[in-house]
Amino acid sequence: MSDLPEVKPPVVTPVRVVTPVRVVIALCLLAPFVAMLWVGSYTKTDPAFIGIPFFYWYQLLWVPLSTVLTVTAYLLWRRDQRARTSASAERGAGA
Repeated sequence: MSDLPEVKPPVVTPVRVVTPVRVVIALCLLAPFVAMLWVGSYTKTDPAFIGIPFFYWYQLLWVPLSTVLTVTAYLLWRRDQRARTSASAERGAGA
């Protein structure tokens, strides 16, 4: 055989793809779609809010709520990406 030493591949720690933070991100992005596509949950006129039927004010309530949920998802995603980048750099420096 050959006199070359056996080369072993580096040990790679698997990175989890589905994490609790990513589940929260997905729920933040999915909630407005589910709320608006489930029309049967808000096809009624009562309770009225300052004279506006429920059907309308419920949909309008989701505009700022969707914004808050999207911004929350974005901030969580950025934090998750920074954590993964720093963990990747630490793994690279330790090798």
